[in-house]
Amino acid sequence: MKTNYDKILEETINELKGRKPSLLLHSCCAPCSTAVITRLKDYFDVTIFYYNPNIEPLEEYLKRKEEQKRIVSKFGIKFLDCDYENEIFKSISKGLEDLPEGGYRCHKCYELRLTKTALTAKENNFEYFGTTLTVSPYKNSRQINILGGIIGEKYNIKYLFSDFKKGEGYKKSIEYSKEYNL
Repeated sequence: MKTNYDKILEETINELKGRKPSLLLHSCCAPCSTAVITRLKDYFDVTIFYYNPNIEPLEEYLKRKEEQKRIVSKFGIKFLDCDYENEIFKSISKGLEDLPEGGYRCHKCYELRLTKTALTAKENNFEYFGTTLTVSPYKNSRQINILGGIIGEKYNIKYLFSDFKKGEGYKKSIEYSKEYNL
């Protein structure tokens, strides 16, 4: 059964009529990005944006970023780097450290990463921005898409609505992860 986000994504792709608009795609990690990249690369000129100030310690962040760069090069996709900005994440999540996965702290983190992606997309003349976060069964796609839509309107840039876990997206990301030894 298709969700509203699946229908919106399908309609967006159909409206492109063979044109490949630029998409700045926030990626949470290399494993999650694999299935999303393969789904979108025929329809969009995808650039991966690795912005994850929530990852600690710095060594882990750098390790994950290098894996992201490695997989992006295998798929022939561009990569846009940015600063770590862990202090910003700590600032927005102060006092929320004990909340469970999926709670308000996650929503603040989604907002931080989507806002940074939208602003970077706008500054660099991308037509769309989006995120791989919706491929995870542990992430609330509805909340992510609501935030993405609001942020897109606020900064006047198109947000790519999605629920990439549909169509076995998460399962495919696991398969790609094994194939590429991620």
